[in-house]
Amino acid sequence: MPAIRFYFDLGSPYAYLAAERIDALMPAPVQWQPILLGGIFALTGRSSWSLGDPQRRDEGMAIVETRARAYGLPPVRWPDPWPSDYLYAMRAATYAFAVGHGRDFAMQAFRDAFQRGTDLSIPANVLAAAEAVGLDAARVQAAVADPAIKQALRAVTDAAHERGVTGVPTVEIEGQTFWGDDRLQDVAAHLQAGGAAG
Repeated sequence: MPAIRFYFDLGSPYAYLAAERIDALMPAPVQWQPILLGGIFALTGRSSWSLGDPQRRDEGMAIVETRARAYGLPPVRWPDPWPSDYLYAMRAATYAFAVGHGRDFAMQAFRDAFQRGTDLSIPANVLAAAEAVGLDAARVQAAVADPAIKQALRAVTDAAHERGVTGVPTVEIEGQTFWGDDRLQDVAAHLQAGGAAG
């Protein structure tokens, strides 16, 4: 079975929707990869649908809420403000994966953000999520300031862009990328077909 890589950013509600479902839908273990969506946008010259046109933003938020209901997830509670700066949270996620608590931290943070309306741009909220999954807050705080963690997040974001990632959530299988939480079924079908182009 080919390797499955799941690229995500904790500020993305669509990545949250994918994170809640991906492990159950995939026929093989999934490698979760935190990347900085803002870095991807800087590399591609794009911006988020949540910025700019208020009507587009409202429509996008309504789609997220509708999909959450369809997937059987709790009602979405939006952080205020949203979106905000997730650099601290993504550095914390990078550290959490490095020490073996990545998925637990990511799911705690995602649910804090989009089920409880917690603003992950506030370091104390990120550290609370870390403590909830057994991480030491002081070590997380130190790691976020560590140049090695900063460089690691920058490097994986650059590498993701080079591999064709233009947004999150993206799932990559053998160099083929599937962008969007609504593409998870396509990924599963692709795998069931033996990796044939689909």
